[in-house]
Amino acid sequence: MGAPEAFTQTTDVGHFIGGRAVPGTSGRQQAVYNPATGAVARQVALASTGEVAAAVANAKAAQPAWGDLPPIRRARVLNSFLALLNQHKDTLAAMISAEHGKVFTDAQGEVARGIDIVEFACGAPQLLKTAFTDQVSSGIDNHTLRQPLGVVAGITPFNFPCMVPLWMFPLALATGNAFILKPSERDPSCSLFMAELLKQAGLPDGVFNVVQGDKVAVDALLAHPDVKAVSFVGSTPIAQYIYETGAHHGKRVQALGGAKNHLVVMPDANVDQAVDALVGAAYGSAGERCMAISVAVLVGDIADQIVPKVAERARALKVANPMDLSAEMGPIVTAAARDRIEAYIGTGVQEGATLVVDGRGLKVPGLEGGFFTGGTLFDHVTPAMRIYKEEIFGPVLACVRVPDFATALQLINDHEFGNGVSIYTSDGGIAREFTRRVQVGMVGVNVPIPVPMAWHGFGGWKKSLFGDMHAYGEEGVRFYTKQKSVMQRWPESIAKGAEFNFPTGR
Repeated sequence: MGAPEAFTQTTDVGHFIGGRAVPGTSGRQQAVYNPATGAVARQVALASTGEVAAAVANAKAAQPAWGDLPPIRRARVLNSFLALLNQHKDTLAAMISAEHGKVFTDAQGEVARGIDIVEFACGAPQLLKTAFTDQVSSGIDNHTLRQPLGVVAGITPFNFPCMVPLWMFPLALATGNAFILKPSERDPSCSLFMAELLKQAGLPDGVFNVVQGDKVAVDALLAHPDVKAVSFVGSTPIAQYIYETGAHHGKRVQALGGAKNHLVVMPDANVDQAVDALVGAAYGSAGERCMAISVAVLVGDIADQIVPKVAERARALKVANPMDLSAEMGPIVTAAARDRIEAYIGTGVQEGATLVVDGRGLKVPGLEGGFFTGGTLFDHVTPAMRIYKEEIFGPVLACVRVPDFATALQLINDHEFGNGVSIYTSDGGIAREFTRRVQVGMVGVNVPIPVPMAWHGFGGWKKSLFGDMHAYGEEGVRFYTKQKSVMQRWPESIAKGAEFNFPTGR
């Protein structure tokens, strides 16, 4: 494979409303950085309440006709979009690397996982099949429908600017809704590119809209009476705010929050496999993943084998320009994020953890202005420390030593987050007990990052998810539709006289 073509566009980023790109009119903008160089690449418009209202109005006007189409016709549009995504997947990956900083090969993986969801959504005719009961009562049949909500919105994070929107809008569109996307203002380009691809695929104007912005745009979506549901992925404090505010305004809300994902290494685990898992899951994408492993729970004396090997690998990580195909880790998304991560490392030292590998202050030759930090490894971390309790969202791995399986399980169950978890073991009985007892939404057994496939659904427990339904899969179909139950009979089967009781099966 030759060197990929970098994304270098410098024009300002606006919105996509009513089937066309439109510039911002609020007069407010924010810089979009190239995190590898530290330079400002372009400006993104920040929407006003009025611009959000215009997007909602366009969506509301377009939705009824789109929702009335047979599901197979909606699926054909999505199938055309799928073909365009596959055609332009490396363009999307280059956009991600340029604005987020993850290495190009990782960005390709992000796009591929998003494409999986579109493939699933193309099955809308099957997914929207419902139940029917013949002769539920004398002369009466009962069936159910799943109908679109209307206008729905997605508020998505910086760390997966392509994949997380694709968790949302393909299923929302497949089920007949109109969609408004509010992407992260840190890496906004993927959203507009996908909007253009949807238009090329034949999606009617107004059915998909993009509003760039900050809290002003978010609050406008949460308060607008014509937005019927909001899906969100981000930090726990904001997820809780989105959930509570959306519910206050009578909306259906699905808000995925933060994480502190543990990986348990049992004494019988394959050491080399566990080390590979920890290195890839802790330092991949510079730890800026909600499914990143940030805590290694080392059971018994396995810690003395694991820590030195992880330390050796952490010191040897190739941190470089994300477009370098040999790079293992790129920069952090912003200078502020890097500084926050490195401040946590200082906190860990102050709290008494053993700093085995210190990634602070890393400079990449030729990219001295970039927002780089290296992989960091702590040992002898305790549950009382902030670096254990709080989500750092960077390439920092904390090792906690525990004496036995029961302690490891209790440690995880006591944590406020319950997004993802993994265990490395050769014992099937231990694995079964762990998967049944652990209070976490997504569990891996000898799999470090257990992100479910498109048809299974994604979501955590505890403070990692606010709402009743997980993202994508059949859960996504349920989230973006409302059930209607129909009881029917025909005149010739109607008994004479008034009926003062419910129909029954008797």
